Amino acid sequence: MGAGVTGSYLLNRLDGHQVECFEMRPQDKWYTVCAWGTSEPYMTDMVKKAGFNFADYVLHRGTKMTVGKGKKSFDLNLRGMVSYDKHRLCEDMLKGHTVHWGAQVRELDERFADFDLVVDATGVHRSLLPKVKNDMLVPCVEYQVRSKKLPWDDFYIKPYPGLTGYFWYFPLWDGVGHIGAGEIHGAYRGELEAIIKEYDCEVIRKMGRPVRITPPAFCQPFTQGKVVGVGESIGTVFPMLGEGIIPSMQCAEMLISNLDNMEAYTQEVLKHTDIYTKGFQFVKSKMDGDFSLIRFLPRVLSVYRFLQSNERRFGMQTKLSDLIKLSQL
Repeated sequence: MGAGVTGSYLLNRLDGHQVECFEMRPQDKWYTVCAWGTSEPYMTDMVKKAGFNFADYVLHRGTKMTVGKGKKSFDLNLRGMVSYDKHRLCEDMLKGHTVHWGAQVRELDERFADFDLVVDATGVHRSLLPKVKNDMLVPCVEYQVRSKKLPWDDFYIKPYPGLTGYFWYFPLWDGVGHIGAGEIHGAYRGELEAIIKEYDCEVIRKMGRPVRITPPAFCQPFTQGKVVGVGESIGTVFPMLGEGIIPSMQCAEMLISNLDNMEAYTQEVLKHTDIYTKGFQFVKSKMDGDFSLIRFLPRVLSVYRFLQSNERRFGMQTKLSDLIKLSQL
């Protein structure tokens, strides 16, 4: 259930099984949201497993990401970060498969009587699993815009004070990009509209939905009866970046490896995402105004080592000094 990046990817990876997809939106209203940024080297390997060439969908290859910090800014060197046509890739991955459009599922009715497994890939909806207690959802709004006056020609983000969210600009192609913002209290309201007016932007599309940053450790259970959650429905979004494309596809691969053992699947997800819990605790402490670099230094160092050892996966160079700068916002 769910025709986003996780659901469409699984349709092509569950070889040898009869698989059907149920998507709550009608086909003419279905659109994949998010800023469409990811790591080209890592996604190339993942998408190849599903039978696609990722290079065919790349829109912009970045060299630096500028991080706004008050009146100052600093740059992160990028190593493979790109923006890509996420919607077209998901659309292509759905072709040739049985997709029930406009089919909202709230319970396991007679339609699912003959299915062995029902995969909840509904993201923040988590339609068939118990609701998450103390769930943390960050409201987000994004515009796809066209303008020759935008001041950025590469990736740009501006974290809000206390790391309660951030503003972003992700270039797509000549004069077109995604501008958006997510902030736990909705502090961005009016900011995007002001930027659109200031830089004379033509709005191509407006999108909005919350992002779950609650990590998998706090999103249990992952299974209930013959239902199993995958992707953002069980919290596979890296909290410090709000990035869930690759984590959700990684989660799909863990499900594929453990189709006959849901307990093993749960344990593998929890082990893999233990660092997400540390990142979440770091972000939440900043949001709550309870952060101390000395007290949280072990977690900060754990996150740094994770980012540094996974530069290919994140598509950017990681320096401890940059992480400390972020912790001081």
